[in-house]
Amino acid sequence: MSPPADAAALASTSGGAALAPLIAAQLNFVLSQSKLPIRVGQIWSGCRDGRYADRFTLAIPFCLDYVYWDFLYNALSPKVAPDVVFGPDDDGFQPLVDFDEAGSGEKSCLADWDCRDTEALFSLIKELRESYIEYQKKRAAEVDDARLKFEISTVLSKEGIEVCMVSSNGRPDEVKFAVPLLPPALDMDLAKLVPGCPWKLPQKIHLQAVFPISRSYSSVPPAPRLKLVSTPDLKSFFSVDDVKLPPWLDGMCMAEYLPNLEENLKMQVVEASASIGSRRRFIEALAPTFGRPLEADPIFCRRATVLSISGIFTFLVHFVIPLQFPKQQPVLTLQSSQHFNAQGIPIMSAPVNDYPWSPRWDPAEMVERIYDFLVDECQNFKRFCSDSLPQQK
Repeated sequence: MSPPADAAALASTSGGAALAPLIAAQLNFVLSQSKLPIRVGQIWSGCRDGRYADRFTLAIPFCLDYVYWDFLYNALSPKVAPDVVFGPDDDGFQPLVDFDEAGSGEKSCLADWDCRDTEALFSLIKELRESYIEYQKKRAAEVDDARLKFEISTVLSKEGIEVCMVSSNGRPDEVKFAVPLLPPALDMDLAKLVPGCPWKLPQKIHLQAVFPISRSYSSVPPAPRLKLVSTPDLKSFFSVDDVKLPPWLDGMCMAEYLPNLEENLKMQVVEASASIGSRRRFIEALAPTFGRPLEADPIFCRRATVLSISGIFTFLVHFVIPLQFPKQQPVLTLQSSQHFNAQGIPIMSAPVNDYPWSPRWDPAEMVERIYDFLVDECQNFKRFCSDSLPQQK
């Protein structure tokens, strides 16, 4: 879910005071310019009867999850940089101390804070997040587990990888890796594979690998829990849930596991792009038989709706075309234009996918077979609609 474009409006619609103008300008810049899906949580005022709100919680994406940080400004002293309160489990995260200990001469952006710079908060979040990534890597590297030390030494050089400690009551501690997949060139070109796609943020696919911290007496370390995770918008083009992960063999490490996975994933992404063309040709084939569709998805070609008539019975046919088309056939739903339930909603059929189908047919034959099926099916649907009406009295 994308964050709202106007932070001041968010505060006012949630029943609280609007953010002070200088603070709102900085937050709005973050929400509009960040390539990460940063979300705004609670917005409130540090004063009981303050005219403006001056503090808020941000959900910052990290390691396929979110960390929640409070940014505390002072509306009475808007030129002062905000304080930042990190999560309860991050007492050891002290980024300003780390700057001093590094001795590299670098300064935090807080040292030159300019309240009128709309990019100031954006720069601060970027700086803190980068420090937090390094903090979590350092924590993971200190774990007394030979296998994890090896994994960290071999894969952390991969660009964009993130790692964190995971603690849970009643369960041993674990280390979670978030590994970006696909070659950088293909990752950047995902949007180009779908002309006209509405994606505003970069689309990513990660491998989530969760390693239990092994006890010293464990002879064979358990396999990690593996899962593919993608950005939500990507699911309209390619579903990682349909990808079968290669098995993790005994003694395997991620450096061995990743190349085959990435190659397989790359091929499936390219196939997903080609599938859009197949779905588009199917939608185009609807026109000669059913007439021009009333609605159709012009980008991912996942949906189409046509108007059909049988005698005096008029109904719509909704096509939901799966990502695995033509291996999987479209799901049809019929909607009456003449029969309505007690709430005034058009009566619809249950989803239908038990009609004749072969992925080897050309689009024209697929459509003709569906049309022939609907000649009889629409009569069954008409009776269903008529039988439904007396039950509403």
